[in-house]
Amino acid sequence: MSERAEQAVQNKKNGMNCAQAVACAFADKVDVDEETLLALTQTFGVGIGATMEGTCGAIVGANIILGLAGKDAGRPENMKKAGSLLREFQAQNQAVTCRELKGIGTGVVLRECNDCVRDAAEMLERYL
Repeated sequence: MSERAEQAVQNKKNGMNCAQAVACAFADKVDVDEETLLALTQTFGVGIGATMEGTCGAIVGANIILGLAGKDAGRPENMKKAGSLLREFQAQNQAVTCRELKGIGTGVVLRECNDCVRDAAEMLERYL
C-alpha cells in the first residue's frame, strides 16, 4: 500500500468521513488547506448526507482532488479522468454507491470503508 493510501486510511480511522480521508491525504497536491478540504467534503460521508444512496465518499473525495489538481488541464481532461476513476473503482469493487458497497438490502458487503478509501487513494495517485 502506498504512503498516501496509508494516510487516507489513517484519516478515516481518526474520524474523517471517506471523502475527507481521501481528499486530506492529498492536500499537499492542491492549493487548498486541509481545513477547507474538510469543510468542502463534510457532507459526502456515508453515501452523501448519511443516506447511503449516493456515490461512495472516497470516490467523491478523489474527484474533488482531481478537479483541483487539474484545474489548468481543463474540464474535458478532468471529466475523462473522473469517468475513468469511477469505472476502475466499479470494476474492482462491483459497485460505486455506498448502499451497494455496504450490502444494504443484500446482506453481502462488497467492500468495507477503509478498503474503499485505500482503493480510491491508490487510484487517485495514478491519475495525478
